[in-house]
Amino acid sequence: MTGEANQWWQSLIANDEETVCEVVNYAFADNPAAGCAVGVDGSVLSVVMRHQDIDSLPDQTPGVTSSGRPTLKTLSKRDRTLWWLTSMGSNIIATLKEGFATAPGITAIDLAVLTRLPDTQRLGFVAYGRWTRQVVEAGPWRETGDALRFLDIGQDVACSVTTTASGNLSSTIKPLDTSRLPGLQSLLDHAQDDAGSGDMTLADLDGGLRTHVPAAHHAQQDPYRIRPFAEWKSQSAPAQPPAPTAPGPSPATALVPGQTLTLPEEAWQGLLIAFTFAGADADLTLFLTDSESRVTGDEDFVFYNQPSAAQGAARLLGKQVEGQHTVERAAVHLAALPAHIQRLTIAINMDVDTGLTCGSLTHASLYFDCASGAAWTFQPPSDPDIRAMVIAELYRHTTNGQPTWKLRAVGQGWADGLDGLARAHGVHVE
Repeated sequence: MTGEANQWWQSLIANDEETVCEVVNYAFADNPAAGCAVGVDGSVLSVVMRHQDIDSLPDQTPGVTSSGRPTLKTLSKRDRTLWWLTSMGSNIIATLKEGFATAPGITAIDLAVLTRLPDTQRLGFVAYGRWTRQVVEAGPWRETGDALRFLDIGQDVACSVTTTASGNLSSTIKPLDTSRLPGLQSLLDHAQDDAGSGDMTLADLDGGLRTHVPAAHHAQQDPYRIRPFAEWKSQSAPAQPPAPTAPGPSPATALVPGQTLTLPEEAWQGLLIAFTFAGADADLTLFLTDSESRVTGDEDFVFYNQPSAAQGAARLLGKQVEGQHTVERAAVHLAALPAHIQRLTIAINMDVDTGLTCGSLTHASLYFDCASGAAWTFQPPSDPDIRAMVIAELYRHTTNGQPTWKLRAVGQGWADGLDGLARAHGVHVE
């Protein structure tokens, strides 16, 4: 059984999706605000949290009259909204801390919050963003007001409660626009929020988690349980040979410099990019440009200090060491890009201060895959004369009168590194 426990632990720290989601959901099962782990991408965990409806809060609070007698005071709409927002922030931070504590290999959590909206009584998303382990574990969480810092320490955080021009919190709760976040929009589009429908619903998320505790954590399956000798002996028969496994995904199609291909429609809804390398450090960068390969603003430049653009339609997912190589990943939702974005450039750059060039990189390769299982890979040239390189481009095209997206392998660069690369794409560099 020790071997099984070790195998389980190795799967957990390696961020095996099934293992991480099972363990995290077990930990979430007794939370006041139900959270549900729904996926793992590299070292990033995705979580949906069901927060209490604001209509469930009391509209009065204890107080005293001018003569000192106890009374109940009616809460203003703004005070009630602040109470609800503070409660949501507390539950977000608690959910993040518990997720990081339970899954040691996770470095960031993408979290989205659902609630029933007071105007329509329909479920809607009211907050989402990405929070890293580093910022959550570094923050002091002692005072009530600390709960509202979830708005400031995350990446791409959006919240339906905003600050007005006068500095006050808005008193209305409206659903966030999720049209550019396909996963969230799809969840809403297929959600049943009628608790009486008899089906598992988002409205019943809390109860569903509590009544479906993973069986792997039941006492009779505890990997550390001491077993009687007779039980051990009865289960020590020679193991049956493993059943044949289904064939894996098709190998990636290797591209050569200058080669182009038309992407399948599945790639428009989600294209995952991974740049693998060794020998030196490099950073992945994305440029969202017009037909002239120029950005319309600096916000269309995606790099380590600005990891997403187009409301999350193009975003970096982080860098991590895997064995003897480093892998930096990105995700692109082509169908969600604004119409003025005609081209998306995928580039790398070396740190100019180190004096190293792209010739210092070893085992460098760019890998693409999508939901259909189709995958492509390209090995950029190891050029000792450049410090930044465009590895590939995604661009709009028309084929037989129909709009398409195409992929082109490039492998060309700039000797002056990131500054030259950025200027060439219209980014203002000081």
